[in-house]
Amino acid sequence: MWLDKILFPFEWFVAWVMFLCHWVFDALLPNSASLAWVLSIVGLVVLLRVAMIPLFVKQIRASRMQMMLQPQIQAIQKKYKGRTDAASREAMSRETMDLYKQNGTSPFASCMPILIQSPFFFSLYRVLNSLSAIADPSNPKTGIGPINAAVAASAESSTFFGAPLSSWFLQEGATTSTKVVSIILIVAMAATQFITQRQLTLKNMPPSALEGPMAQTQKIMMYTMPLVMAVSGVNFPLGVLIYWTTTNLWSTGQQFYTIRNMPAPGSEAEKRLNERRARRAAAKGITLATDTPTVIEARGQREQPVSKNRQKKKSKKRKN
Repeated sequence: MWLDKILFPFEWFVAWVMFLCHWVFDALLPNSASLAWVLSIVGLVVLLRVAMIPLFVKQIRASRMQMMLQPQIQAIQKKYKGRTDAASREAMSRETMDLYKQNGTSPFASCMPILIQSPFFFSLYRVLNSLSAIADPSNPKTGIGPINAAVAASAESSTFFGAPLSSWFLQEGATTSTKVVSIILIVAMAATQFITQRQLTLKNMPPSALEGPMAQTQKIMMYTMPLVMAVSGVNFPLGVLIYWTTTNLWSTGQQFYTIRNMPAPGSEAEKRLNERRARRAAAKGITLATDTPTVIEARGQREQPVSKNRQKKKSKKRKN
C-alpha cells in the first residue's frame, strides 16, 4: 500500500527514538518500565520540537508579515467586492499571492509546523497499534526498527495510571482506567490547544489584524480545533494522547516566551513589554517612552533616507 511506503521511514524513526529514550530512562529509573515508556513518548516530542525551532522562528516572522499586510489585502478584497465572475476571482487571488510573494511570506506558513508533525503523529499511532501484533509470536509481523517481539511485549504491557498505553476510549473491552485516563488526557489536549491558539490570536495581534476574513478564520479555528481534537481523541491510543498533550504544552510555553519577549508590533503583548521595560528603567532612574509602538514596515514601503542637502533642495522646490 502506498501509505505504508510513505510512512515506513517515519515509523522507523519513531520506533528508534522511543527505543533509545526508553533505554535511557529505564537505566535512570530501574523497575519503572511503564514510566520509561511514557517518558520515551515525551522524549520523542522534545526531540521533534527542538529540531523544529528554526521553523518556528520562520513561522513567527511569516505570521507577523501577514499581519502587516492585512490593510493591503483588505484593499484588494474591497477592490473586487461584489464581483463574483471567475476572471475577477482569479485576478483577486493572483494579486493577493503576488503581494505575499513580494514580501516573502505565504498564507500557509503558519500551518507548516502542524504539517511537518503530521507524519510523525500518524507513525506513532501506527507503531502503538502494531505492538500487540508484533508481540504475538504467531503473527507474521516481524517488527518495526528495533521494536521486536520482546520490546513490543514490554511496551504493550506498560501502563499510565493503570491504563495500557496502546488502549483507547472506544476500544472494545476498554477498562474503567482507560476511559478515565483518556477523558483526562482529551480534556488536557483540547484545553492546551485552545490556550495556545487564544494567546496567539488575542495577545499577539494588533487591533488592525483582529478585523477582516483572516481574523474571523483565526477565531473560528480557536474554537473548532479543540472541539475536533476532543471528538477524534476517543479513537486515539493513550500514547498518542500523551504525545499530543505534550506537544501542545510545548507550543504553549514556546509561544508564551516568544510573545512575552518578541511580541508583534502594535499588539497588547508589545504594550506590556514596553511597560515592563519602563518599570525596569524607572528603577534605575531612566525614563523611557512607552506610548509609541514598534513599527515594522513591509518590503517596498520603506522610505529611503535623504541627506540634509537633498532635503533643503526639496523644501526650496516646494516653496517655489
